[in-house]
Amino acid sequence: MIIRKAEIECVAALKSQYPDKGYPEIAFAGRSNVGKSSLINALVNRKALARTSSKPGKTRTINFYNINDALFLVDLPGYGYAQVSKEEKKKWGAMIEGYLNGREELRLVILLVDIRHEPTQDDKLMLEWMRQTGKKVVVVATKADKLSNNQLVKQVPVIKKSLKLTEEERLILFSSETKRGKEELWDIIKTECDIVE
Repeated sequence: MIIRKAEIECVAALKSQYPDKGYPEIAFAGRSNVGKSSLINALVNRKALARTSSKPGKTRTINFYNINDALFLVDLPGYGYAQVSKEEKKKWGAMIEGYLNGREELRLVILLVDIRHEPTQDDKLMLEWMRQTGKKVVVVATKADKLSNNQLVKQVPVIKKSLKLTEEERLILFSSETKRGKEELWDIIKTECDIVE
């Protein structure tokens, strides 16, 4: 994908703040610190379009990134171990659920998991919930550069089994460092958004 434009369109905490341009949307979900912002930056060849942090819970709003005036990449707040209050977590949960449930423009959810660890209970619940709501989902295992090829060969079946992935459900290995999986992911995104280059 040739990136001619990549900029933040809006930061939303409420449905009324979502953009109304009607572009197809690709949402990125995953636990805090799994690499959602890094993945978005890698996809659009920018260092800091999406803000990254070593501290979990950096993204606290739904961030819409305008790509080529053709689609939005949507960064959702991370779930899981971010050190925030129960009240705040509840608010994020409602915000994420509201977006995923009610957004007509949503074409695909990319669920990120860390290749180095077995998926968490939250990851399993998120995937199961998306299956039940009929959302199209692709699982991306991030930080693939952190493991050797032998370790990757061992980890892939662990992740597939843990998430009970079916034959139809894709698992892509991704590294924001080496850009492994980037083209494969763009091919899926372009197909889902009906983008022809």
